[in-house]
Amino acid sequence: MRELKMKSKYENMKIIYNRSKIGWYWAPLFVSFWFLLFYLVAVSSFHRMPRLKTTQDELQQPGQFIGERAENTLLRLSKIGPKVVGSAANEQVAVQFLLSEITDIIDGARTDLYNIEKDVQIASGNYLLWSMVNVYQSVQNVVVKLSPKNATSEAALLINTHFDSVPGSSGAGDAGMMCVIMLEVLRVITKYETPLTYSVVFLFNGAEENPLQGSHAFITQHPWAQNVKAVMNLDSAGSGGREILFQSGPDNPWLMKYYGKNIVHPFASTIGEELFQNGFVPSETDFRVFRDFGNIPGLDMAQVLNGYVYHTKYDRFNLIPRRTYQLTGDNILALVKALANAEELENPSKYAEGHMIFFDVLGWFFVYYPESTGEIINISVCVVVCATIVGYIWIMSSSTGMFRRRIWVKFGILTALQVAGVGLGIGLVLSIAMFLDAVNLPMSWFAQNWMLFGLYFCPMIFGMGIVPAIYFSRTKEHGLPLGYGIQLLMHSHCLILTVVTVVMISYSIRSAFVIMLCIAFYTLSVIINMVTRAHKTNFLWLIPHCLCQVLPFMFYTYCCYAFYVVFVPMQGRECNTNPEILMGFFTALMVILFAPFLVPLLCLFRKSKTIISMFGVCTLLFIIFAATPIAFPYAEKTAPQRFFAVHTARTFHNADRASTVNHTDSGYFVVPVDRRPHTLDDILFDNTNYSKAEPIDCDSEIMCGYPIYSSRWLNAVDNSYFVPGPEPNKDYLPTLSIIDKSSSSAKNIKFTLEIAGPDHTSIFIQPVNGTTLVDWTFTKEPLEQNVKPPYYVYWSYALDPTPLQFSMEFEHENDNWSGDTFKIAIMGHRTHHDMYIDEEFREFLATFPPWAHVSSWIGSYNSWQL
Repeated sequence: MRELKMKSKYENMKIIYNRSKIGWYWAPLFVSFWFLLFYLVAVSSFHRMPRLKTTQDELQQPGQFIGERAENTLLRLSKIGPKVVGSAANEQVAVQFLLSEITDIIDGARTDLYNIEKDVQIASGNYLLWSMVNVYQSVQNVVVKLSPKNATSEAALLINTHFDSVPGSSGAGDAGMMCVIMLEVLRVITKYETPLTYSVVFLFNGAEENPLQGSHAFITQHPWAQNVKAVMNLDSAGSGGREILFQSGPDNPWLMKYYGKNIVHPFASTIGEELFQNGFVPSETDFRVFRDFGNIPGLDMAQVLNGYVYHTKYDRFNLIPRRTYQLTGDNILALVKALANAEELENPSKYAEGHMIFFDVLGWFFVYYPESTGEIINISVCVVVCATIVGYIWIMSSSTGMFRRRIWVKFGILTALQVAGVGLGIGLVLSIAMFLDAVNLPMSWFAQNWMLFGLYFCPMIFGMGIVPAIYFSRTKEHGLPLGYGIQLLMHSHCLILTVVTVVMISYSIRSAFVIMLCIAFYTLSVIINMVTRAHKTNFLWLIPHCLCQVLPFMFYTYCCYAFYVVFVPMQGRECNTNPEILMGFFTALMVILFAPFLVPLLCLFRKSKTIISMFGVCTLLFIIFAATPIAFPYAEKTAPQRFFAVHTARTFHNADRASTVNHTDSGYFVVPVDRRPHTLDDILFDNTNYSKAEPIDCDSEIMCGYPIYSSRWLNAVDNSYFVPGPEPNKDYLPTLSIIDKSSSSAKNIKFTLEIAGPDHTSIFIQPVNGTTLVDWTFTKEPLEQNVKPPYYVYWSYALDPTPLQFSMEFEHENDNWSGDTFKIAIMGHRTHHDMYIDEEFREFLATFPPWAHVSSWIGSYNSWQL
């Protein structure tokens, strides 16, 4: 009899289990619904921009930003071509263009309401940037100061962007677009009666790409800088699109309040700010200079669409979406009006303490609140989550007749399974990331973004789904009804995320709000189901559950898509870290947020293991794709691979006699920029007259004998190579002269040197034979901060080619020293003189395939030991 009862009980449980299943053919529709939600809502929201307003609209509604006028201005500015510091295009044509536009604006301004002053600043200076001494000479800034008549305060708001560009690029997006936005904002404010409490300084910076020299010149030397209380820095890491506010402050939460109240088309997130400030973005902007050297808070904004063309010849006027002008113009005009009337601008230090948590929701609206409020919200949600889970298990015990202890044991088992599933997914993702990099197949998603789905989304979903699917299939006859089991599984994931949220709160990580939103919406659906008792049914509980997942799903996939838009192109200029790890790990985190309450629902379908296994099959298929031409990472114009090529003449002088030459050679210095440095090896060196030269001993020659152009090249030295070739034109070679050599003591010796050469020169100084550099003409910070030699001095000039003269004092270890004191290597670069590029160099560049973008010029390397 007992056996019959037990058999009857198991049969009943099997009936409950079987009735809790949905036909497998509904699974594709379920998955397709969420895919469509992503493409139709999240992606379209990201790319939504307002209609471009024309001069006809201005007649109907005066005082608004006119995108058409800004577009026409950029067309004329971009026709100037590349505007490299030191070139006539930058120092003469671009400066005169801006002055002409500003003059026209002043002629049409309400001079009865405003005082408008313009100035061309010419400045020289030096400072420590990263580990490099940044020396600039006669760089130019075009500055406009707009002040209300009868102003009672000298406080001013600074608006900054730059008009110079990198070699070979017209700089239409970076940052010609922001220049014309500022010009149109200036025109609108001055032409119409716009109330202003404080002055506004418009800084058109002529040396940002050099890097960050124009901003330093202004904030440390210009007389208007002393009254600047806040800054809006405008830049670009792409070609138009929505401008993201990726950092604010530091501190000064009032800035975010004004942004939130006045922004027309919001695009900002605390996540981006914390990523940028913790070094995940391989870039710096003028905002850093204003913050560090002016102690000025502000907003740092940049356009990020189509980062593939950033700093390339493809950064052209015709690639910028027309509606970009209106979107960014509306935002900047509204923010300038608001901040120029903000009472906090008088004395920002009074309102400096605190941080804000902020984010936009699909660009629809903007949410912002103080960090202290965020902590209260986060903690409150965590408490509600725990109370809800306890309440749910209590009610489950009453409705199923099972002992609570047994349910808690079940809950513990499911929690362990969920941890195992998430761990399996992350393990698969990281294994794939490391495998692809190890076999030299990284970045298959660079041009083919859809590869990310198969390589990282699918294994994560497979790992999270297959573990519970196997468990539920093996506990049909002695477990809870399937619906209860799945709900408990999702409760366990919610509890895990709650623990993570508490940890993030304890470390004051403001991005904890991201996880808080996830558990809050899930808990809301659980509460609704408990109140309506829908959780007891087989399928009715799915309605509140899925409805409460729609908004979080759209939010997280929108954030995920925005991350890819920003970070995927960035990997094309980062060679030191494995980009697969970044993409894979971020994807795994996003799946943990938007999919943990959806993937378990696949267990409700018949053949659930087969359905979930399809994601695993998809992963294997995409790994195969990564090794085939289907997933070749580069494409002409749209996603090129970046290289630098410098036609170089090298001269190495003897150690015993600085005037005698030990070795000379010439050729082409090639710098691959991303993680796939060998893609060209077959093309350049098989069946051609070119070959790689044997690398020079890096211990004997500074920078391995390579002509370094900027500090970012230091990271690429290991992947760079030298290709022997004919000599370039040598009229531009830098010269080194010893002006004076004297001793102040038995141990100390002082050198005064003079260097002449092209307008972009890198200088490396390496003390030898136990000597120490104790003093020099430049900023003392490298010496005080014990920067590791060789010391890097980057020197550039714009208008004045006067040779660089500087002194250095070295100290030897003892009085009885002998031999040389230091090595010096000088690398000259002519980055804007195409007339010096000879036919042989052009033929070498022609061997690069169409999908390779090569920034090229002529340079030199000369080393001495003194």
